[in-house]
Amino acid sequence: MTDLSAFPVTRKWPAQHPDRIQVYSLPTPNGVKVSIMLEETGLPYEPHLVRFDVNDQLSPEFLSLSPNNKIPAILDPEGPGGRPLPLFESGAILIYLAEKSGQFMARDPAGRYETIEWLMFQMGGIGPMFGQVGFFNKFAGKDYQDKRPLQRYVDEARRLLRVLDRQLAGRDWILGSDYSIADIATFPWINNLIGFYGAGELVGIADFAEVTRVLRTFLARPAVMRGLTIPARPKPAA
Repeated sequence: MTDLSAFPVTRKWPAQHPDRIQVYSLPTPNGVKVSIMLEETGLPYEPHLVRFDVNDQLSPEFLSLSPNNKIPAILDPEGPGGRPLPLFESGAILIYLAEKSGQFMARDPAGRYETIEWLMFQMGGIGPMFGQVGFFNKFAGKDYQDKRPLQRYVDEARRLLRVLDRQLAGRDWILGSDYSIADIATFPWINNLIGFYGAGELVGIADFAEVTRVLRTFLARPAVMRGLTIPARPKPAA
């Protein structure tokens, strides 16, 4: 049996299946990138819920794996060279899992870099900007009397959606006919913007027909439907 006891994170979240990829996450747009990817690839994994309501992300055990105190993070018992590999940052994890599984990233160098560039588009643009829209539309920012910050982020969200809409025109997925980690990274954020943040009308999502078309296709994938709920949140007390 694989021994992961050298990793402090396993003391707080014991591995029941230490031979599987250990995933420490929450079903947020960043978190579900990894659970969807694992469901799509079929790589065996064991999910662990990191609860923000009790500050799990600030615990010494979690920080030992993810020093930026953000989810998701993984611990692969069979990393490069057969040694355990701890990894944080969702984009890095997606690249790693794509290379480990040989799936969802082009193998030719040009295609690989094109996949990575659109992954970075999500990491550097869509994620941070959509998150700000959510803050100012749904959370504490909605109480700010000055609405200029919200408008700034709405305008930028629309610009990013316009870029993506143009890229998707005439294509099945961001990179063409092939589904990739760029799609797995991007569409949970668009789904969250419309659903959880309730900002679809605010950003005029109906103006972006290509984005909404591909989003529907993405959400219909069985692995996506499963991954969006992993790890399961605790049920509220009766």
